Amino acid sequence: MRNALLMAASFLALAGCSHSTPTAPASSTQAQAASVPAQALVDAPDRTEADRKLDAGRHPAALLEFVGVKPGMQVAELMAGGGYTTELLARAVGPTGKVYGENPKIVLEKFAEKPWQERLARPVNQNVVRLDRELDAPFPPELNGTLDAVVSHIIYHDTGWLGVDRAKMNAAVFQALKPGGVYVILDSSAKPGTGITEGQTLHRIDEQLVRDEVQAAGFKFQEEANTWRNPEDTRDWSSSPGAAGERRGTSDRFAFKFVKP
Repeated sequence: MRNALLMAASFLALAGCSHSTPTAPASSTQAQAASVPAQALVDAPDRTEADRKLDAGRHPAALLEFVGVKPGMQVAELMAGGGYTTELLARAVGPTGKVYGENPKIVLEKFAEKPWQERLARPVNQNVVRLDRELDAPFPPELNGTLDAVVSHIIYHDTGWLGVDRAKMNAAVFQALKPGGVYVILDSSAKPGTGITEGQTLHRIDEQLVRDEVQAAGFKFQEEANTWRNPEDTRDWSSSPGAAGERRGTSDRFAFKFVKP
């Protein structure tokens, strides 16, 4: 009897029917989760010197970690400008992912067209799709429900003087994201109660206004990061790169993450 039981057990084991749980092969999603550390992406030797000079004030590794970018994701940047952040996102999603860089016409005409073209010509940005669209409708309909993350990097304050309908913009971001997708907004903080009135003069915005507007679009506030905070900032000077001088990159900046339920 004992020998018969042993033989039966051996047969079951060979047939893959043992009581222990088999180890499933890693799915492509699980394999993609083995991301390159954010700092390693920032330290990549093929990044330009111009970009590296901005790193100290922008903390790019912290931004990538806060957004939670992983290989294979589809992400977008609003008003990408010359593409500093877009390229970092492209490195993070890797060749299996995709990044959509949106720029309105006025931004391209005033300063971004040449550096943006040069950025997109770099091999590392082959997975970047250029979107020449206005912020009121930043994405084409075919992207609805496809994005994992949308990033607004120090540009929300510009929507005031650009005359953007922010309710439409935030609704469009909500529509483009998958359920569980995140909307990350980082900007220079204005004094409480100032709304967006200092968007063109001091290049700042009241952070409570941002929270109220984004949540009105259906988003849930998830968390904030303090990496870019500076409690010593008096918030009465222009954080614009051209006006800030030696103080560039030292403004008190908020970083909010919202999630689409």
